[in-house]
Amino acid sequence: MEFSHFLNSHLLDPGIGAKRLYREMLEQAVHAESCGYQGVSIPEHHLVNILLMPSPLQFAVKVAAHTERIEIATSVCQLPLRDMRIFAGEVIQAQTLCDGRLVLGVGKGAFEYETERMGVAFDATKPKFEESLQVLEALLLEKEVSWDGEHYRFEPLTVMPRPEHPIPIALAIMAPAGIEAMAAKGYHIQTTPLGANHDVLVEQVSAFFRGRALAGTHCHSRLSLQRGLYLTKDDADTRNKTALAYRYYQSFDNVFGGPGIVKEGIIKPLPRTQSIEELGANVLICGVQEMIDRLSEYAELGISEVIASSNFGQDQSETLDMMGRFSEEVVPHVRSLSRDVA
Repeated sequence: MEFSHFLNSHLLDPGIGAKRLYREMLEQAVHAESCGYQGVSIPEHHLVNILLMPSPLQFAVKVAAHTERIEIATSVCQLPLRDMRIFAGEVIQAQTLCDGRLVLGVGKGAFEYETERMGVAFDATKPKFEESLQVLEALLLEKEVSWDGEHYRFEPLTVMPRPEHPIPIALAIMAPAGIEAMAAKGYHIQTTPLGANHDVLVEQVSAFFRGRALAGTHCHSRLSLQRGLYLTKDDADTRNKTALAYRYYQSFDNVFGGPGIVKEGIIKPLPRTQSIEELGANVLICGVQEMIDRLSEYAELGISEVIASSNFGQDQSETLDMMGRFSEEVVPHVRSLSRDVA
């Protein structure tokens, strides 16, 4: 089992400012490499103060300039917000400047508040994503591409420069049916149960392996599962970080399927139906032995990569310290435990 560190770029205190926000995210990425993480994952969101990363490809290039080996994944670029004729060239440029370490995670977008204000109706994001993905893949793989679809119509063109190596693409999908369908087509999958319980996670993972089995023995697609993860020092630390995670989800739920109450870029925290105890039981915010035991269960399911979402608003020094402790006290016990069940 390998681990990627998710760069949760939260601006919970707007007084922190952009310089400090992105400096700390870069510091976490460099630290992830020094701690032996396999990769880092970069979100994309606009107009709100959580997961704030307007240009994940731009930040991927910045991370590549300060690291040597770590994999750099976008998690994820929102295709409906972009013109694929421009984006394809940006992807090729980023992959080149990242020395081939880029994994292009793509999705349809998750926040209605965000997409609506970008001029894309939320109920149109799925069909636009599906066509955009087809256009993007054609532009990356072929020359003189023309298109006549619902969202794209253009005469033959060739995106320049051409990619010199294949660019791995991962699809962000949460619904088990969608995971199975796209895994059956051979795609890498990024998924997450968010704060939901273990049964939801099991459904997502099982769907991936059902789909990959349908793709045949030649398929080597990868499942990356994102989960809230924080190695705590003691019970008090567990309570503190669980409370911070709960506070984060009060904002997240507002824009993820919620009413989207945002003022001056700041999401209003709203009451949750899920209790703090239920959230704590679902996410991986715990001490060493419990962390090892629960990650061992993940490995038994066949999960080979966990994207660790570890920043809930705590101080940067705590995040960096936790990453170091996790790599020393947990990773050696679970790194060899992945089991391929396909």
